[in-house]
Amino acid sequence: MKSLSFSSRDLICGLLFIAAGLVFAIQAYGLELGTAFRMGPGYFPLVLAGILIVLGIIVIIQGTQLEHEPMGPIAWRGILFILPAPIIFGLTVRGLGFVPSLFITALWAAFASVKMKPGMALILVSGLTLFSVIVFSYALGLPFRRFGPWLGQ
Repeated sequence: MKSLSFSSRDLICGLLFIAAGLVFAIQAYGLELGTAFRMGPGYFPLVLAGILIVLGIIVIIQGTQLEHEPMGPIAWRGILFILPAPIIFGLTVRGLGFVPSLFITALWAAFASVKMKPGMALILVSGLTLFSVIVFSYALGLPFRRFGPWLGQ
């Protein structure tokens, strides 16, 4: 018979889900709900609140049911390279344009892995940039500048 263990990590995650759900429920309070076919402004926040609260309860219950392994070390390298990437993109996209900004951002994020080599990163980022330009600029026809004013365009 397995011993029942309790995960404080799951308890915290579950409580965060429930707290976020309560915030959305409070936000929806007083707004017109409407129906599923004719949604009012409070409908989506209330549905989202319900989903988050149910997920929080499920996470807490599973935290008491399963055996848990100890948490490993924090991946600081991943955090330092992935979290700033959208900020870099947001700060440079208007000035540099879509192509150079995406290239720089993807190159920055590629080095979140210690296994990424510079040559492979350049190939990966070039392919991602080309694919994104084809999809967003040509296929979808989104109106954005490919190269911005900082580059004399």
